[in-house]
Amino acid sequence: MSDCGFYVNNPSCALAIITVRHLIYSRPHCDITQKGYEKKRGKLLAPYIPQIQEHRIQTSSQVAPPGSKQNKPRVANSRDERFRSDLHTEAVQAALAKYTERKMPMPSKRRSVLVQSSVEACTPPDTSSASEDEGSLRRQGRIASSSPYQAHPSVEHWFNRVIQGSSTSSSASSTSSHPGGRPHHATNATSASAATVLADLMAQTQLDNHSAPPDVTGLSERSVHAERPQVASMRGLPRRYTHTSVMETADGVPVNSRVSSKIQQLLNTLKRPKRPPLREFFVDDFEELLDVQHPDPNQPKPEGGEMRPLNGEPLGVVTNWPPSLLASLQRWGTTQPKSPCLTALDNAGKPVYTLTYGKLWTRSQKLSYTLLNKLSTRNEPLLRPGDRVALVFPNNDPVMFMVAFYGCLLAELVPVPIEVPLTRKDAGSQQVGFLLGSCGVTLALTTDACQKGLPKAQTGEVVTFKGWPRLLWFVTDGKHVAKPPRDWHPPIRDASNEIAYIEYKTSKEGSTMGITVSHSAMLAHCHALTQACGYTEGEIITNVLDFKRDAGLWHGVLTSVMNRMHVISIPYSLMKVNPLSWIQKVHTYKARVAVVKSRDMHWSLLAQRDQRDISLSSLRMLIVADGANPWSISSCDAFLNVFQARGLRPEVICPCASSSEAMTVAIRRPPEMGVPPPGKAVLSMSGLSYGVIRVDTEEKLSVLTVQDVGQVMPGALVCVIRVEGTPYLCRMDEVGEICMSSSSTGISYFGLPGMTKNVFETIPVTSSGAPISDRPFTRTSLLGFIGPDNLVFVVGKMDGLMVVSGRRHNADDVVATALAVEPMKFVYRGRIAVFSVSVLHDERIVVVAEQRPDGSEEDSFQWMSRVLQAIDSIHQVGVYCLALVPANTLPKAPLGGIHISETKQRFLEGALHPCNVLMCPHTCVTNLPKPRQKQPEVGPASMIVGNLVAGKRIAQACGRDVSQLEDNDQVKINPFLYMQDVLQWRAQATPDHPLFLLLNAKGTVANTASCVQLHKRAERVAIALMERGRLNAGDHVALVYPPGIDLIATFYGCLYAGCVPVTVRPPHPQNLTTTLPTVSKSVCILTTQAIMKLLKSKEAAAAVDIKTWPLILDTDDLPRKRIPQIYKPPTPEMLAYLDFSVSTTGILAGVKMSHAATSALCRSIKLQCELYPSRQIAICLDPYCGLGFALWCLCSVYSGHQSILVPPLELETNPSLWLSAVSQYKVRVTFCSYSVMEMCTKGLGSQTEALRLRNVNLSCVRTCMVVAEERPRITLTQSFSKIFKDLGLSSRAVSTTFGCRVNVAICLQGTHGPDPTTVYLDMRALRHDRVRLVERGSPHSLPLMESGKILPGVKVIIANTETKGPLGDSHLGEIWVSSPHNATGYYTVYGEEALHADHFSTRLSFGDTQTVWARTGYLGFLRRTELTDASGERHDALYVVGSLDETLELRGMRYHPIDIETSVIRSHKSIAECAVFTWTNLLVVVVELEGSEQEALDLVALVTNVVLEEHYLIVGVVVVVDPGVIPINSRGEKQRMHLRDGFLADQLDPIYVAYNM
Repeated sequence: MSDCGFYVNNPSCALAIITVRHLIYSRPHCDITQKGYEKKRGKLLAPYIPQIQEHRIQTSSQVAPPGSKQNKPRVANSRDERFRSDLHTEAVQAALAKYTERKMPMPSKRRSVLVQSSVEACTPPDTSSASEDEGSLRRQGRIASSSPYQAHPSVEHWFNRVIQGSSTSSSASSTSSHPGGRPHHATNATSASAATVLADLMAQTQLDNHSAPPDVTGLSERSVHAERPQVASMRGLPRRYTHTSVMETADGVPVNSRVSSKIQQLLNTLKRPKRPPLREFFVDDFEELLDVQHPDPNQPKPEGGEMRPLNGEPLGVVTNWPPSLLASLQRWGTTQPKSPCLTALDNAGKPVYTLTYGKLWTRSQKLSYTLLNKLSTRNEPLLRPGDRVALVFPNNDPVMFMVAFYGCLLAELVPVPIEVPLTRKDAGSQQVGFLLGSCGVTLALTTDACQKGLPKAQTGEVVTFKGWPRLLWFVTDGKHVAKPPRDWHPPIRDASNEIAYIEYKTSKEGSTMGITVSHSAMLAHCHALTQACGYTEGEIITNVLDFKRDAGLWHGVLTSVMNRMHVISIPYSLMKVNPLSWIQKVHTYKARVAVVKSRDMHWSLLAQRDQRDISLSSLRMLIVADGANPWSISSCDAFLNVFQARGLRPEVICPCASSSEAMTVAIRRPPEMGVPPPGKAVLSMSGLSYGVIRVDTEEKLSVLTVQDVGQVMPGALVCVIRVEGTPYLCRMDEVGEICMSSSSTGISYFGLPGMTKNVFETIPVTSSGAPISDRPFTRTSLLGFIGPDNLVFVVGKMDGLMVVSGRRHNADDVVATALAVEPMKFVYRGRIAVFSVSVLHDERIVVVAEQRPDGSEEDSFQWMSRVLQAIDSIHQVGVYCLALVPANTLPKAPLGGIHISETKQRFLEGALHPCNVLMCPHTCVTNLPKPRQKQPEVGPASMIVGNLVAGKRIAQACGRDVSQLEDNDQVKINPFLYMQDVLQWRAQATPDHPLFLLLNAKGTVANTASCVQLHKRAERVAIALMERGRLNAGDHVALVYPPGIDLIATFYGCLYAGCVPVTVRPPHPQNLTTTLPTVSKSVCILTTQAIMKLLKSKEAAAAVDIKTWPLILDTDDLPRKRIPQIYKPPTPEMLAYLDFSVSTTGILAGVKMSHAATSALCRSIKLQCELYPSRQIAICLDPYCGLGFALWCLCSVYSGHQSILVPPLELETNPSLWLSAVSQYKVRVTFCSYSVMEMCTKGLGSQTEALRLRNVNLSCVRTCMVVAEERPRITLTQSFSKIFKDLGLSSRAVSTTFGCRVNVAICLQGTHGPDPTTVYLDMRALRHDRVRLVERGSPHSLPLMESGKILPGVKVIIANTETKGPLGDSHLGEIWVSSPHNATGYYTVYGEEALHADHFSTRLSFGDTQTVWARTGYLGFLRRTELTDASGERHDALYVVGSLDETLELRGMRYHPIDIETSVIRSHKSIAECAVFTWTNLLVVVVELEGSEQEALDLVALVTNVVLEEHYLIVGVVVVVDPGVIPINSRGEKQRMHLRDGFLADQLDPIYVAYNM
């Protein structure tokens, strides 16, 4: 456990630190968006806000007297003295001074509270909110005021500065229209009243606006630099810069958005690599080897000779030495019963009870008798000798603990002391439970008071804690224990190798192990400590440490009894109230020895001025139990400086080193033993990171000063071995793990034989491989070396060791550096945790700190950027993630330190809830694979031989041949090439045959149409167009209707009149601007009266110039007239209708469908789905474009089947509408979209039982097809099948279709042919445009489902995207399609058809160069399967991988956004949706947070980790937004380009934006 977090600070020491407040690193201020972040923190900050604004630097210097309860002022300016080796602080300041100013983009966070600042104070508002609706580009202004306390001499000057620095809304448009120019300021701004200007200032987000940095991606054409005027910095106000910049995007348009300027700065920060990159290589055999870190040829190597094992002095032979510890207890208990053993204190420092040796002896006997004889189950004794018993005692009751401990030893039971399990969510409690379970503990001993405080179940018994075994709780207070009969005596045996007690230890990973200590080892350890410390009978010792384990137990409970010493036990709770208590007790009791930790010395420094009359002259030994910590030396020095005047002798301070496994390893001897003087070593931090000792001379910045921890323990043999691999002895100048062979170490980890062998039975060997001794050694987990005079030096612990890119760093050293930056201003009580996480095959350093409640956003970002610089400079290592959490929120260890492993666990699970995060993957991650270099392709001649490409069959496939498919119904329809003729024929042949049935949200029929009804309605529309509209043949008519039968009737009306229909989704008042341009190109608009009102509304007038509007006709009440004759197009190639759709890349494009293509499309679908007039199909799709339009408006008329129409919008009010309709009408074939499927899985997932009770039965469904223009969403279709299996849905029914702009229906499963197959692809190969099939479940595998069967008459080939040549089977390329129902070309609103003409008519560069193909723009591959299709041929499956336009080219590889998004969504339960895009070569990840806003920042690290791990990409920006922000089109596809535009225009209102460094 780390003891970070015990230090509060002394204002008087503040001067000793060279503050770095004036070294301000300029960077843009956080852009603060509106809405709800402050909900959580508003209450917390409310009391502080006015104080921060007006008294930025007021701190309280008076410290409460030690006894008083009111110790708040001490906390208020808590400066952690722990690391105040002035050397270190100076090093950090010097390191920071070396840094040139680097601009870092500050993360932006949503704020809902507009902080009010007092105008009189004239300090600019600290955090203000930008008004989102102003449309202003928000020029940024920054003010510096001469003093926070007095009014500015010239307020006008201040206002003028504001006006120059911020453009008002009215100038926004002019800014964007002048590339490279300064904004023209609106004239009214300068004459505005002061009040308005001030209000405007409050609404501006303050940004340190920097000149645009050079664009490293080579996209921006030029940057405009402005000089940076410096503004003086006055008391407490950081210096700020004001200057302006105009940036340009790739096409030369100036951008002045906060987002883009930040990204530009981010690029600037990244433009130079931190250090020369290590040589990268890449083996092109799919095994993407990460860049292997090659050792630096110049790194220091150990040069000394091999170390020799070091012997401690022999254990002295004492004549009357007791045969066991219990013999000592019996001896003192019977011969010196009145002699004091232990004095317990209360929280006021008053002695509560003194336990004498007589009492300890009799009470322990009573307890042991009771445990063995009075506890039974079913007449069997509950405990037998050797059983383990848990000791659960609070830290303020050493007396009861000591009685229980010795009571167990007397009963030959094994005590397992643990912490009381009721503190805050109990970090690590589950692991303790695991230890108790593995030790077979069934009984827990505790005190009456403690038992009452434990959480209870309803039965009144103590609850079973999470992960704990069932325990019986026994209270050891007097009234519960029985007096033994006179003839009963506990057995006092000689010390044996049986287990005496088990001490718990928490490993680096957080698991809890039990270290077993035998009776003989316990006795030998007491013997060795007595000799090393020169303990004598009756000495008084004060103990501040935890008496349940470690040095507190060894000195204060065991060795003290051996020597009949008197222990004054000082509880942690008293130290919190009065840090001087231990010194006062030393003075009062004239104690000879004190056992403390560095933190106790610090705490006492804070309050020492209030005490004049204390003396430490009685001390002969001040044992510093954590003397091995890097910061112990500074605490020892500082303590000596202050207390030397109060009688403390320098030689009294005795640091020691110990570990749970080896117990005490080394201790500095007291002065009377005639030992050599103490040593200090100033070591090069860089040398240490390579495991080499180099005494540093010239480079003073990165050094570690360590003190010795004295000599090896008596009777021990110590050596230093290599950390990894075979335990070779280290050289003299090499750092390794200290190992110890002694009769006084622990003997094993309970129940873990494998780990025991590794740690307790190590055999160190010399370089030749010969063992150095026949005795086994115990690894101490301390890293160090043996220095001059055989003094032991410790430089770190294995638990805190972080090996980054082959170099070792110690967590404690990094903590020390971070704290030396500016502890008093910022870190709450010095609470910092440092650990490493493994990401992409290397350790990455994470720093987590608690920030003081009054820290501003500004302070925190400044502190973070400086900590990064300090660590980089001193340790030469990058920090991967720096997170700040609110004060008091990190999990605590039993004595209040930070529970490191639990903190790490929370970080990895996304449960840390930081309030600020800075990720720096760009600087840390140096082992990415080398970017891919494209190889020149092999020429075509060598590749193609007949139908083989490079030895493989050409990837070409086709649906069934239409001409050979005999179809009796076909003969009737065949003469009619035109849809209008088919409808007319049906109206005569089968007038009353029902074609359409429209359902409303309640599931009732809203409207129907038979053949003749549809024909008559169409006639009326045609007459209206000709008479009222006076339209000519070929004119475009926009149909603006909600989904329904009116839409179908007006479509045929247009065909009857010879016009070209364009179906358009009715505009929502909010998105008029995007809908109306499509409409305004038409000659006439047909619509309903309700929509007509909207089109003529004020909102529409604002979006589109009404004067340019075409004629608008409403078709609600048309007169009944018959049309004289239906229009006959001269050729079937004439345009029948336009199909407009927004592609996933956000481009609105219409495709032209000829009459021939329209009929061919209907014929293919009819054949594939076996559609006849007797059939019914259900359609739950939008009817405006693509296959949805064809199924809704065309197919029924062509094939004569009845279509049940379910508008998808109705599902929002009634999610079960579609499935109920399918069940009610016993539909065999149904179509839906992914959005519909998602609505059903989310909305009905838990309601299948209710649906069954309503008789919903889906067993009738043969095929349910999802209409899509993307890769099949296999997880969604599988979960849909799984959920509705209970309602009879066949697992084979669900399949997907595939169409695109050039051909709306390429694949469709239909009613026959083999089931769709699924293959698994290696995702890494896919990035290289290769298909490599792997087994299901193999790492990096991606499941891909076939997109249905190729339609009749459709031919598909896979072509190389660059050479346009054919590819072989199972090769990835662009899908090209040839079919009679291909569209004939694009029709765009903006007139750029020629640009994409080759999409519709392109030919292969070699091979079959005659066929005309259309390019789909999708990547995919064909694979011949083992299955046979209806014609008996082997079936060719088409797999769609993704849209070519959507792919991201990063590091020379091709990524499909959906793959990255899938990984991200999996990384945290609160991520509802995700979309990725790139901007200037940075990967931007937008995640929708479905949960509380405090989880927003947890996602930043998880998203960055998962993308690195699974895709080898570094995320540039993480944007956390509310659910529903990612735009989705009617097919349920993400509109990533719209999202990108919204992000860059700053319209997303994000909760948090993190810019990764």
